[in-house]
Amino acid sequence: MAATTARTAGGARRRGGRDAGQAFPLYLVAVAALLFLALAFFAVGQAAASRNGAQTAADAAALAAGQQYRDQLTKGLLDPFRSGAGGGGDGRARWAEQLRGRGVSSGPACENADWFAAQNDAVVSACRPGSEPATSFAVTVKSRKPVGRSIIPSTGSTYASAEAKAVVVPRCTLAEDGTGGTGGTGGTGDKGGTGGKGGDGGAADGTGQPGPPLGIVCDGKTWVLDPGNLRVLPQASDLFAVRLAQ
Repeated sequence: MAATTARTAGGARRRGGRDAGQAFPLYLVAVAALLFLALAFFAVGQAAASRNGAQTAADAAALAAGQQYRDQLTKGLLDPFRSGAGGGGDGRARWAEQLRGRGVSSGPACENADWFAAQNDAVVSACRPGSEPATSFAVTVKSRKPVGRSIIPSTGSTYASAEAKAVVVPRCTLAEDGTGGTGGTGGTGDKGGTGGKGGDGGAADGTGQPGPPLGIVCDGKTWVLDPGNLRVLPQASDLFAVRLAQ
């Protein structure tokens, strides 16, 4: 009886050892699979982070291009009044064009996009101005650093890229009466009556008198650009909105 019990116990120990030996390779396979999944998730997260960084750079570069272009438009609109030339003569057609967001060079805008992309560790690979239905800048950037080495092949030499488009939206139009209903300054120095239009003169003439004012309406608010009264002038954001296209 005792011998039988001993043989039974010995057999159980041998079977337990064989079971443990068979389970160990399965354990190694499971650990390796979990490690592979962890590394794969890390690689995916690394790629997503690189892509998000490139998109941030593209958004910033496109907005920078649009804002630079808006500043150029604003300068072109207001400088004649600061210099005393005023809003008479053939300038109205040019100002109407600029109020629609056209008429200035797009080169400085794309240069500004380059600078802002560099601040976000990226380079601009394309900057494409557009004009319909509104002036826009489509900017494509590429990250300066690769995604990084991972278990996914070629990520060590892959660079994230992204594109964004900024639109310069006009907010103003020329007032119908040309001056917004406020008396202007005539080209020869005579004041217009209250509620009347200014004279037809352009730049300041030999009398040293400023040119006539120009009325514009921005989102329902009337501004009178008067060379003789420069205390209140619209800001760039009053004239144009810059936003990312959806």
